[in-house]
Amino acid sequence: MQETPSREAQRLRETLRRHEHLYYVLDQPDVEDAEYDALMRRLAQIELEHPDLATPDSPTQRVGGAPREGFVKAAHSAPMLSLDNALNDGELREFDRRVRELLAGADCRYAAELKLDGLSMAVRFEHGVLVQAITRGDGLTGEDVTENARTIRSLPLRVRDGPGLFEARGEVIMDRQAFERLNAERERQELARYANPRNSAAGSLRVLEPRITASRQLDFYPYFLLIDGQPACESHWESLETLARMGFKVNPNRALCTGIEELLAFCKQCEAMRDELPYEIDGVVAKVDSLAQQRALGWTAKAPRWAIAFKFPPQQVETMTASIEVQVGRTGVLTPVAHLRPVVVGGVMVSRATLHNQDEIERLGVHIGDTVVIERSGDVIPKVVRVSAPGEGRRRFEMPGQCPVCGGDVAREEGEVATRCVNTNCPARLKESILHFAARGVMDIDGMGDALVDQLVDRGLVTNVADLYRLKAEDLIPLERMAEKSAKKVCDNIERSKAQPLARVLNGLGIPFVGERTARILADTFGSLDEIAGADAETLQQAEEVGPKVAGSIRHFFDEPRNRELVERLREAGLQFTGEKRRAEGGPLAGRTFVLTGTLPSLTREEAKARIEAAGGKVTGSVSKKTNWVVAGEEAGSKLDKARALGVEVIDETGLLELLSRE
Repeated sequence: MQETPSREAQRLRETLRRHEHLYYVLDQPDVEDAEYDALMRRLAQIELEHPDLATPDSPTQRVGGAPREGFVKAAHSAPMLSLDNALNDGELREFDRRVRELLAGADCRYAAELKLDGLSMAVRFEHGVLVQAITRGDGLTGEDVTENARTIRSLPLRVRDGPGLFEARGEVIMDRQAFERLNAERERQELARYANPRNSAAGSLRVLEPRITASRQLDFYPYFLLIDGQPACESHWESLETLARMGFKVNPNRALCTGIEELLAFCKQCEAMRDELPYEIDGVVAKVDSLAQQRALGWTAKAPRWAIAFKFPPQQVETMTASIEVQVGRTGVLTPVAHLRPVVVGGVMVSRATLHNQDEIERLGVHIGDTVVIERSGDVIPKVVRVSAPGEGRRRFEMPGQCPVCGGDVAREEGEVATRCVNTNCPARLKESILHFAARGVMDIDGMGDALVDQLVDRGLVTNVADLYRLKAEDLIPLERMAEKSAKKVCDNIERSKAQPLARVLNGLGIPFVGERTARILADTFGSLDEIAGADAETLQQAEEVGPKVAGSIRHFFDEPRNRELVERLREAGLQFTGEKRRAEGGPLAGRTFVLTGTLPSLTREEAKARIEAAGGKVTGSVSKKTNWVVAGEEAGSKLDKARALGVEVIDETGLLELLSRE
């Protein structure tokens, strides 16, 4: 009897899922690639001829869809908190002591797992089918990367014997072989190598084209199983075992440890084998296994009390400093970089290491030609630790007097370690200047993200922020992922930004040490950009909170001819150069400090802050004994708890409005 297309498609899907699990999860393939490819082609043919038979969880649907214009935000079912760190045996023992003390001496076991160096992600399943994938983001909200996550072969699109609705949280990584293949391909294309697998994994998951993500060969290792935002099992070890039975790729390098000595022994064992693993790790994560004990231990504001990350010490090797060159960062900071004789550190070839600034070079005593000890700080960033042997004919390094990129003046403010190029139009700092200028809290040009800014600068369409106001839709349409509708929207947003007030324009200029609050104080005090640009350092210091360092930075900025030219072009574009002149220190809330937390009924956080500051008050980000009021809305967090602990008065939006109305 001939098999119907429906039955054949179902059989092929089940067969392909089994082969994917054997190959990508268990590393035990039982068919040749050619046979697997033939099965996949046959299923794709059936689904093409019978579109009604295609299902979202079909192995053929891992890669598909058109490139996106961006990612949307998505809320987590429960906060994805970070972990406290233990940097040595003593700190790990101290963690164990605190746990036993809080549990009143009760016995506890630790579930210990490798700390994979990747990107955290949560995946949600409904009726056994993957429906959403979200990056960690800020822990409360991440980015929806579902289409890209579907391309990860070790992440099942459908699971067996799972709850109706559940969530798995884990780590997305790129193994060493995939990382080297990616860099080899980039070298063939004469592109810069990626720095490390972790950044490559994070970048690969967030590209706008799922086919690119698929080509990067990422892996997903889960470590939490949740239902409705809560642990699904009574022990962490049981959760891991359940995830493995469901078909997830749970890392086999884990242990259930009774007591601190077993935990320490497992950590030492993992540290010894770290270079032999096919992926990078930077430590071991230990969790109290019992869910009941986890609940009893609870959380601090930032991390659970029942878990800790034991970080391995950085590996150190010797090499020689061949030269020291200066690179200019996107914020204009000149950074000396040591070019080293290439050496392998923790499985990664290192040929460069930052020396940060002139003071750090003098502290280390490093000269060109010296033999130095280096390590990868946090197992990522190469760092010079010390000089181990002075070199023959060693040469001293000194910071240049002019910017090596644009030739403009450089300045180092008194009391600062950073030397900066003061030319806003310096090509090295241009992209960051544009991103800052367009940011939501500054000129608020929606759609002006990294990808678009890279293209605008690389193609010579924008050479300074003033060029944004000369862009037309026809300039943007030829750019990648920029259709006519999106190009017009960006241009409309640029035009709307001309109405932003003086304080935002001043903040957008990117003057060092002049952020949002200082810009508002300067605008309130002087009332016009011309008054600020023409004031001497002494006059500038008449504004509240503006001291010699800030005043000197403002003068350096406006004394640079190219910055003055930029200001004139922004004036011609029609930006707001004047505002209401008022004394920032006046008003009913003068000298009073506020902290905002939670969601207010009618005011946004920005609106509440603006009204407090307009009344002379000050808004800070943390609660202290000097805080006068904490304004708390719905879902107020740890700031509310701290306010109560310190005895700081807590008010709601109604109380704030009453304070603002006082004369």
